Amino acid sequence: MKIAEYIQSLATEGRLLADAAQQVGTGAPVPTCPDWQVRDLLRHTAMVHTWAAAFVTEGHVQYVPDAGEPDLDGPALLDRFRAGHQLLVEALERAPEDLECWAFLPAPSPLAFWARRQAHETTIHRADAESARGGVLSPVAPDHAVDGVDELLCGFHARPRSRVRTDVPRTLRVRATDTGTVWTVRLSTEHPAAVREDEPSALPPVDCELSATAQELYLTLWNRRPMTALTVTGDPGLAHLWRENSSVTWS
Repeated sequence: MKIAEYIQSLATEGRLLADAAQQVGTGAPVPTCPDWQVRDLLRHTAMVHTWAAAFVTEGHVQYVPDAGEPDLDGPALLDRFRAGHQLLVEALERAPEDLECWAFLPAPSPLAFWARRQAHETTIHRADAESARGGVLSPVAPDHAVDGVDELLCGFHARPRSRVRTDVPRTLRVRATDTGTVWTVRLSTEHPAAVREDEPSALPPVDCELSATAQELYLTLWNRRPMTALTVTGDPGLAHLWRENSSVTWS
């Protein structure tokens, strides 16, 4: 995806998130994040947007901690979320292509990193807000979903802090049935090693394969849908391992 596409996704997903939160109210429980109510979701995402925007606008080249979540609720919290979201969108739109600032995952550029990361951050939390509202979730475009799976497998879980590990080396395959995109993930006592396959039609067998549409993979691997949303072939223990150990936390 191009940077402009990430920014457009961020803009759209943030508006959908705010609309769902307004419809259901800040006291509603969030089924996909059982410890949260909508107010927690809005406070967290508002904080993340402000934190990200500061790297883009101020050019911090080293890590700077967030300033904390806003101590607001109700309409004031929704207004704060919308303002921070718009600030982030505008910051990314106005940023130069050669922006220099800190980033925590590999990317073609810091600007590409922050646009991508915040597009997916906001999409996943939009799904949280819509789960609180109930009804059908807004769709995720296949290319956006594939990119989000790629970021998760080849970015987040390529870091040493990933807890998806096995005592005996195993291999997991992830297949998007609608786009034909395939990843192979090698598991061991070290952090996972994932590759996106260039020739997915001729691959060796693996211990377990998870397959579904790109959207279902995206939401399930980010733990927003049950593992039953996927087709699990082979050892179901690896699907359970993912569910129990793959969550990405803020701290």
